[in-house]
Amino acid sequence: MLDNVIVRDWMTKPVLTITPEASISNAHQMMKEHGVRRLPVVDHGRLVGIITIGDVREASPSDATTLSIWELNYLWAQLTVDKVMTHHVTTIRSDQSIIDAAQIMLDQKISGLPVLDETGTLIGMLTESDVFRMLVRSRSSEIANG
Repeated sequence: MLDNVIVRDWMTKPVLTITPEASISNAHQMMKEHGVRRLPVVDHGRLVGIITIGDVREASPSDATTLSIWELNYLWAQLTVDKVMTHHVTTIRSDQSIIDAAQIMLDQKISGLPVLDETGTLIGMLTESDVFRMLVRSRSSEIANG
C-alpha cells in the first residue's frame, strides 16, 4: 500500500532556501523564524548544498572564548553559508515512493531530503516529520474506513 504513496503528495512546499553567500546569522534567523532545521542552498536556481541547524551550532563560537561580544558578532556576521554547508546533497525525485525516501533517510542517517522534479529543479523538501504525518494520516483513514 505505501509503495503507491509518492513524495510529491507529502513534501513541504514551497521550499525555503538560502544562498551560499548569506551569513550564518541570516541562516540561523531564517530557521528560527520559520521553525525549520535545514535550508537547501541555491545558487542561480541550482541546488548547491544544504545547511542544518547542527551546522550552524557547530560554527557557533564556544562559550569558553575570550573574544568580546562585539568581536564574536563581527566574526559571526562574516561567516557565510558556503563555508559550513554540506556540498554533496542527497536528494529524491518527486515521483519516487515515500518508502524509497524513508529508506534513503534511514540509510544515510539524515532527517530531510530536498525534492527535485524531472528537470532537477528543487520543488520541495521531504522531512521525517512529513513521513510521520503521512503514516499517522494513513492509519487514521484506515481506522475511519473500518
